[in-house]
Amino acid sequence: MKLYADTSARRGRQVVGDLLVLLWVLVWVQLAGVVHDATNALAVPGEQLQEAGAGLAQRLRDAGSGVEGIPLVGDEVRAPFDGAGDAADRIAAAGTAQADAVHTLAFWLALAVGAIPVLVALAVYLPLRWRFVREATAGQRFVDSGHDLDLFALRAMAHQPLHRLARISPDPAGAWRARDPGVVRALAVLELRDAGLAPPREGPDGSAPGAVGRMEP
Repeated sequence: MKLYADTSARRGRQVVGDLLVLLWVLVWVQLAGVVHDATNALAVPGEQLQEAGAGLAQRLRDAGSGVEGIPLVGDEVRAPFDGAGDAADRIAAAGTAQADAVHTLAFWLALAVGAIPVLVALAVYLPLRWRFVREATAGQRFVDSGHDLDLFALRAMAHQPLHRLARISPDPAGAWRARDPGVVRALAVLELRDAGLAPPREGPDGSAPGAVGRMEP
């Protein structure tokens, strides 16, 4: 798999782009963590309310148990303590619900703050990088397989702007059919550079080894 271009300028842009995207992700993940922690801090009052309510309920029930043994009136004296303990339980439950709501809010708020910018950046950048990797990897296999430049020269005549083709030859198609090694290589280099690939080394005749020998007349 070919991740980066052979040409230094394009490879440099790709490396810088990858680093910027990585930095963008790290910054927003860090900001999401800050938002999560700041929002979670709002749950402290609810947690304190829950702890206070639970503790109060337990103490009231302990007090009710202590007076239960009073002859004749023990049950009647304990009843108000039990009622107060139930009320304290409801206070504790309200504190727990408040804290849980804040924790849930903190999670979703942090997810929104971090995920949306990251997903937008990746949705824009990753398809471009993947397209390059896919095309460059496939193109490199053709270059490595016998250093055949004919395919790239042919693609150049189909894809490259006419003014770029004209700078190579007034009749690039005719030169390609005539097996002109210089024109074939020049056309292939145009397409290879657009794909981020370096052309193979030239043979003794100025062409890539095996490039035009396989062309059909």
